[in-house]
Amino acid sequence: MPDTLTQVILFTDTDGRARFREQPLALPEGKPQARLSPLVASDGMQWRCSPVGFRSDFHCTETPQWVFILSGNMEIGLQDGSSRVFSPGQHFYSADRVPAGATFDAKVHGHWSRQVGDQPLCTLFVRAAA
Repeated sequence: MPDTLTQVILFTDTDGRARFREQPLALPEGKPQARLSPLVASDGMQWRCSPVGFRSDFHCTETPQWVFILSGNMEIGLQDGSSRVFSPGQHFYSADRVPAGATFDAKVHGHWSRQVGDQPLCTLFVRAAA
């Protein structure tokens, strides 16, 4: 069993643009047969299902949250033209917020998301504790 998982984080970089980064998530608790992370507080969860063909406009995350892909595939696109597809069983931490003091600019800030493939996209959002 691994002692870490890889956590994907969508964040706002110093230039105000959304980027992805990966970092290890330690699993220091539990037993050798079932490694656990420390408990993480949350402020609730919400399910979302999006139909085939769904695509959002550029937007920022209002409240940082974990996004878990339950079924279907979700593509996240960034301002630099790059994108990443997440499949069932994968997750990422969405924390790309409008920088302090800035006004949202759809040509600079945020990301878009879309459903990919022939199955509706179902996700679970778990909001980070305030």
